[in-house]
Amino acid sequence: MTSSVPASSLDPAVAARLKRSADGLIPAIAQQYDTGEVLMLGWMDDEALHRTLTTGRCTYWSRSRQEYWVKGDTSGHVQHVKSVALDCDADTVLVKVDQVGAACHTGARTCFDTDVLLDK
Repeated sequence: MTSSVPASSLDPAVAARLKRSADGLIPAIAQQYDTGEVLMLGWMDDEALHRTLTTGRCTYWSRSRQEYWVKGDTSGHVQHVKSVALDCDADTVLVKVDQVGAACHTGARTCFDTDVLLDK
């Protein structure tokens, strides 16, 4: 990330628990809160997680654009946050959301429906 990224306001107790990748990010899985449908995977740094926790909208870090993006600000396909949890290793975040519209940038409801490798 760039040095222009502001210091995070994430609770220091939460920040101390996170196990980040070499670039300071953690994967964030978005899941439909009422059906369990896995919608997408995005990336968060401490500030994106803080914004997600405090605004009620999912904020991600765009690795390609090197900037924050709030899901739905340009597409209208908003993710309203219902709950946020860390996995047992504190290296992945699960964000349960109420998804409005498509979650995938392709316009699909989920990013995981077009290339199924196994379905028993």
